[in-house]
Amino acid sequence: MATVGTESAPAPRGPFAGIHRNVVALGFTSLLTDVSSEMLVPILPLFITVTLGASATSLGLIEGLAECVASLLRTTSGWLSDRMGRRKPLVVAGYALSGAAKAAIGLAAGWPAVLALRCSDRLGKGLRTPPRDALIADSTAAADRGVAFGLHRAMDTAGAAMGPLLSWWLLARWQAFGPGAYRRVFFVSAIPAALSVLVLLLFVRAPRHVAAARRTLAEQAGALGGPFRRFLVVDALFQLGNSSNAFVLLRTQSAGWSASQVSLIYVGFNVLLAALAMPFGQLSDRAGRRPLLLAGYAVYALTYGVLALAATRLGVVAGFALLAVHTALMDGQAKAMIADLVPADLRATAYGAHATVVGLALLPASLAAGVLWEHVDHAAPFYLGALLALGAAVLFMILLPARTERRVA
Repeated sequence: MATVGTESAPAPRGPFAGIHRNVVALGFTSLLTDVSSEMLVPILPLFITVTLGASATSLGLIEGLAECVASLLRTTSGWLSDRMGRRKPLVVAGYALSGAAKAAIGLAAGWPAVLALRCSDRLGKGLRTPPRDALIADSTAAADRGVAFGLHRAMDTAGAAMGPLLSWWLLARWQAFGPGAYRRVFFVSAIPAALSVLVLLLFVRAPRHVAAARRTLAEQAGALGGPFRRFLVVDALFQLGNSSNAFVLLRTQSAGWSASQVSLIYVGFNVLLAALAMPFGQLSDRAGRRPLLLAGYAVYALTYGVLALAATRLGVVAGFALLAVHTALMDGQAKAMIADLVPADLRATAYGAHATVVGLALLPASLAAGVLWEHVDHAAPFYLGALLALGAAVLFMILLPARTERRVA
């Protein structure tokens, strides 16, 4: 086996050519984690605004601040992983913290407690994500990164499809409990969360990789290179309009769908996303990352245009379908492109820097969406998102022309 952390990846093992067993095991870990997490996504906005009586502005504050606070850890987590030459300990700690925090939301008596627990959940995600993504890149040959991240995204999203379906099934049987049924769903979410940590402990084998040179965090971030920094600028502009999906879920309910129906629509969104993730990853390995990322920004603008202008029962379903296409185009390809653009020993630092920029942008994005929703119009957050996505597409073409893309062998 080649040394992990160099451009020469370990020999592929597993059910797909070019896919290392670590990628498959991490996929199952993410699948179980997303069963736990996505059980809560359709009900969390309703739990906060209905059960706890908080406002839409409070919802925006909770979602935005949770991501923002977690972002402060992401670059540090990635830098620490590269400095240690270790990935797995940080990944295990992050998954365990997130699972415990999510289940504890069911005990919250007010929205400030939800804010603290959501921040803890996102801190766990911030701790685990950069080293996990670096481990996937470390374990995969350069020519297979798109499909590897596509497989991981597909398994992650399969769990995201199962979660809302399980939530819908539980709520349908616990209707007699009224708002108390929401709390029970939070408690049940602890079961798949615990199983995900068990899979990670038993099946992921992450030997030490080649550690980065001993540099400060600022020095290490400065070594990431110009193309990577330009990509960060483009994606930061996009993320300023990429408010929490909680507002898409509220838009769906305001169009006339019930809480249980919203859960089923969210299942459909995740099924479509899971189906598209690997094919788009394979396409990016052949055609390059740039065309798919550019298309992803454009599709997001179309998605939010539909949600702003056609918020009918059918319109919001179409919006969710387009959002699935956007996510499948963007998520795995952005991670594969980052691995293409930075040195192997700085991958976790790069993933942490990107996650930090995304998280910091989500605070103003979600706060602005909450204020616009509550004080201007329910369509206003979606107009803003569409406009900034179009701006990001134009900036992407200017700052990252085709010649800057490092093509894989």
